[in-house]
Amino acid sequence: MNVSTLKHALASKLWLALLGLAFLVSCSDAPRVIKMQGATMGTSYHITVYSKDPRYGKEEIQRRVDTVLEQVNAQMSTYDPESELSKFNQHYSTEPVVISRALERVVSRAIEIADETNGVLDVTVGPLVNLWGFGPQNRPEEVPTQAQLDEIEAYVGYEKLAINNHQLSKSHPKVYVDLSTIAKGYGVDRVASLLEDLGINQYLVEIGGEIVASGGKPDNEPWRLAIEKPVSTERAVQQVVSFNEGALATSGDYRNFYVEEGRRYSHIIDPETGAPIQHKLVSVSVYANDCMSADAYATALMVMGPERAKAFAQQHKLAVMLVFKTDEGFQEFVSPQFEPLLQAKS
Repeated sequence: MNVSTLKHALASKLWLALLGLAFLVSCSDAPRVIKMQGATMGTSYHITVYSKDPRYGKEEIQRRVDTVLEQVNAQMSTYDPESELSKFNQHYSTEPVVISRALERVVSRAIEIADETNGVLDVTVGPLVNLWGFGPQNRPEEVPTQAQLDEIEAYVGYEKLAINNHQLSKSHPKVYVDLSTIAKGYGVDRVASLLEDLGINQYLVEIGGEIVASGGKPDNEPWRLAIEKPVSTERAVQQVVSFNEGALATSGDYRNFYVEEGRRYSHIIDPETGAPIQHKLVSVSVYANDCMSADAYATALMVMGPERAKAFAQQHKLAVMLVFKTDEGFQEFVSPQFEPLLQAKS
C-alpha cells in the first residue's frame, strides 16, 4: 500500500469513527418531545411522545397516526354510511357477514363484557340511542312513547349477535350495532400499538378523554392527568391521578344531554328500560391495562348506577373512581385498586 492509499484509508476510518461517535452522542441526548393534535371520531386527539430516534419526526408520526385513525373510523363509525359497521347495520338479513379482524376483536370484547355485566353493556342499543336523539339522527321533537320503545326493543339485545369463523351475524335483520361505548378506547389502543411499532415507548395518547400512557416521563416522573369534575357549567378538576403505564377512561352524563319539560335526558341508555339513565351516579373513571376495556367498563358502570356499580367493581376488583351527586355536592367512591393512582400524585 503506497503512502497516498494509506492516508486515504486512515482518513476514511477516522471519518467513520467520528460518524459513529456523533451517532452515539445524539442517542445519549435527552429525547425530543413531540406533541400532536387533530380531529377524529367526532372529537379530538392529543398525543405527546418522547423519542431519540431521528428517523421519525412530527409530520411522519402524525401521518401514520391519522392513517390508523381513519382506518378505525372506516371500520366502526355509525356516522359514515360507507363504514364496515354501517354496511353491516344496513344488511337487513340474518345471513352472516365476513368482517375485518379489527371489527371482530372489538365486537367480541363488547360481547364478553356484556356477558360479564348481564347485558348492562349492550352495543345493540343503537336504535334506542337514535330514537332519543343522541345518534346520527337529529334530536326528536317529542320524547319517545312507550309504544315506540317496545317496537325497537324487539330487535335490541346483544345476545342477538354472534361471531363464528370471522363472520358476524344477527338473529333479527333489524339489529343495529353502535360501538361508541368501546371503539374510541380501541382507537387509543391502536395508536399506542403504532407508536410501539415505531420504537416509541414513552407516550401519552388521548382521544376524547380516553387515555393510554406508557413509560412515564424522561425525568422519571409519572404522567399526571386530571379527571374532570362532572359539571356542565364549567371545566374544573375533580381529582388528579398519576401513573406510568396503563389506560384510563371516564364516562359521564354531564356533557351530552338535553332537558325536555323540566326533565333531563342523558345520552347513556339503560338497556333494561330502553330509556336514558336516571340515578345519582354522574361520573365513572376506570383504570385498566387496555383502553378498549376501560372504555367499555366505564359505560357499563355508569348504566348500573351507584350501588350496583360499587358492588360490581368490588366483585371484579376493578380500579375505579365513582362520583355521586348528593344534596351537599359530590361524593367519591375509590376502589382499593384505584387508590395508588391518587397517592402517587404527591
